[in-house]
Amino acid sequence: MISNRLPVLRAERRWSQAELAERINVSRQTVVSLENGRYEPTLKVAMRLAAVFGVVIEDIFTPDPDDLALVRVE
Repeated sequence: MISNRLPVLRAERRWSQAELAERINVSRQTVVSLENGRYEPTLKVAMRLAAVFGVVIEDIFTPDPDDLALVRVE
């Protein structure tokens, strides 16, 4: 599962989950699920989050090391 810094980034800006949801055009429940790790974002949602926070996707999401171990770089 991908971990994320969404609660921290959102709190730094003093945004509610509902406000973040509105800013990226998703439901509040989607933001709740993202923050709790129950939902992994689509690329579109990840890109919206990066844009709204003014950071790159990698500054928000950290991949699971076990998942990265499946990558072949030959």
